[in-house]
Amino acid sequence: MSQSVRAPRPQPRAGVMQIAAYVPGKSAAHGGERSFKLSSNETPFGASPKAIDAYRQAAGHLELYPDGSAMALREAIGDVHGIHLSRIICGAGSDEILSLLAYTFLSEGDEAIYSQHGFLVYPIAIKAAGATCIVAPEKNLTTDVDAILERVSARTKMVFIANPNNPTGTYLPFSEVRRLHDGLPSDVLLVLDAAYAEYVTAQDYQAGIELAGSADNVVMTRTYSKLYGLASLRVGWGYGPEAIIDAMNRIRGPFNMNGPALAAGAAAVRDQDFVKMAVAHNSEWLPKVTKALEEMGLRVTPSVTNFILIHFPDEDGKRAQDADTYLLEHGCVLRQVGSYGLPNCLRMTIGSAEACESVIDLLDRFIKERG
Repeated sequence: MSQSVRAPRPQPRAGVMQIAAYVPGKSAAHGGERSFKLSSNETPFGASPKAIDAYRQAAGHLELYPDGSAMALREAIGDVHGIHLSRIICGAGSDEILSLLAYTFLSEGDEAIYSQHGFLVYPIAIKAAGATCIVAPEKNLTTDVDAILERVSARTKMVFIANPNNPTGTYLPFSEVRRLHDGLPSDVLLVLDAAYAEYVTAQDYQAGIELAGSADNVVMTRTYSKLYGLASLRVGWGYGPEAIIDAMNRIRGPFNMNGPALAAGAAAVRDQDFVKMAVAHNSEWLPKVTKALEEMGLRVTPSVTNFILIHFPDEDGKRAQDADTYLLEHGCVLRQVGSYGLPNCLRMTIGSAEACESVIDLLDRFIKERG
């Protein structure tokens, strides 16, 4: 009897090793009396005191399994946003929700579309599900609805858009989101990643709750890692049609979130005074930092989020990598975004007043020292 040749070790499924691993922003600087981490779009205020208190209380019961239905968290989300519990799914950050969507609705031979400078988790989730990535070019670093619709084929099963987008900070007015949805076939799932929705004050913006609540093929995802300050706990949620949420729950881990995270998340979303305070700070410092950098001669992509994309001159000694090295040496950590196809840009989180002033001062010195 002939025997087939076996591999010397277990082999990953086809395509897995072609996935580029996600690389987070740096966490520490090389120098400076103080270090300001502005590389991961974290809030400068930490978590709500109410969320911290809920976390501490839950920490007294670590021997117990968490509530697999995330009932208290879903009830809090439902109360604050006025939506029904049966259409909410919770997960370990919105990353898990995005991956669950891909694993539930994509398979080999399918295609999923995302924009040119979209969140790097999209291609990871798409490829991990065995599907093919289709990249739609952007217009002025903004999602281009026409470019997406032009790339829809018989194999298209999903479209991801981050609105607002990371790392550009740009957004689509809701009229454009509706135009995109109207142009998609009914069996194509539109995923609206609204991780930064809380920061947006533009009158023509909507996160997508109404569309996800009325259409059969739209899911909106949200995170508590940004404004709510729960990045370390990994808390996220999605909202969509009951049929889609039901399908996702069938492959979701039975205890995919830990108990302290569930408790802190429920308390955080109910503390809307904390939310208003954080939004007010961002609304003050986002334009301040943008104006200061533009007055130095740097170009900043207009942003509606808690971060900005800074463009540097394409000249020796003045490029983004040079600026990044200089900032790190003086205690400020920004994010290089070459992996997003923006090699001569840095993304800066709007941090505390002291952190923002420090970056402004350092970049001013950087530019002046280089003529």
